Amino acid sequence: MTWLGKKIHDVLDSVSTDIGIDLGTANTLVYVKGKGIVVNEPTIVALNKKTGQLVAVGDAAKTMMGRTPAHIDVVRPLVEGVISDFEVTEEMLSYLINKVRGEVKTIVAPRVLVGVPCGITNVEMRAARDAARNAGARDVFLVYEPLAAAIGAKLPIEKATGSMIIDIGGGTANMAVISLGGMVTAKNLRLAGDHLTAAIVSYIRDQFKVLVGEKTAEEAKIKLAMIVSGDDMREMVVRGRDVVTGLPREVVVTDTDIRNAISSAVDTLVETVRGVLEQTPPEVLADIMQRGIHLSGGGALIPGLAELLEEIIQVPVIVVPDPLRAVVRGTGIILENLDRYEDILIDNEGELTTQLT
Repeated sequence: MTWLGKKIHDVLDSVSTDIGIDLGTANTLVYVKGKGIVVNEPTIVALNKKTGQLVAVGDAAKTMMGRTPAHIDVVRPLVEGVISDFEVTEEMLSYLINKVRGEVKTIVAPRVLVGVPCGITNVEMRAARDAARNAGARDVFLVYEPLAAAIGAKLPIEKATGSMIIDIGGGTANMAVISLGGMVTAKNLRLAGDHLTAAIVSYIRDQFKVLVGEKTAEEAKIKLAMIVSGDDMREMVVRGRDVVTGLPREVVVTDTDIRNAISSAVDTLVETVRGVLEQTPPEVLADIMQRGIHLSGGGALIPGLAELLEEIIQVPVIVVPDPLRAVVRGTGIILENLDRYEDILIDNEGELTTQLT
């Protein structure tokens, strides 16, 4: 870059708004430099199929799920942590970026940092980068979500000390062992919150012969999901369609039912964690045994999950403060200290970048 080009770039940086986005399968969170987290809404979009216009985004779109007329389509543009519908994702990001720009009153296009799952392909990275750029971003940076979550949890990732974080989101569970600012071993398990919801739908259909919607199953997961049985049995009335008669029916679902529904997925998660630890160098593993494994993301809030992992793996397991916002907090810290964290950003080829321009 020429001297003049760098000066222009520096001037634009000084007057534009830096935005960090945790573009999750279930929820999208937006951080604005100097203001904090300004958006935390479901990654759901409602579209008018006749006109192609955006009807609603986030919470407003979620309330429409399962209740729309034929000409309105409610979609989730991300599946298992990656963009499945490019145009809808672009529309959603454009809406969010313009909303932020309107609030902060800036006329210069912002720089945007987007968290992506580890292990995604270059094509999937390019889709995330292009969607943000087409939505109005001036510069787009990418960072792996477990690195952002570790930074958001204030783990000492730059030191010669091993840290391990498991970020369990809606579409993926990202596990990474981190030392000296990089990932020593990492695994992207495409099994997370949405898969637990689907497992609950299947279980209620098979055991009670009642078909319930995704929203009802998610409510049951949030209210009843427990890895180990508690002292008091919890239950919930769910309503759906009888698969035999086709008529409406309600049944009572208990925490035991939900535990049985998600047990297979939890077993897979535990075995994957064990596999990551088996690939970890002994010296780093010794650090993890001393400092523990950190849990972030919505899945970290499932009662008993940390205790189950600790019992099986024989390593302390700690749920980070405010686990739902760990990734977006990390993007905010990176944006506030871009020079310090430039080495952990991903370049166009999917490798860690060594420069910002």
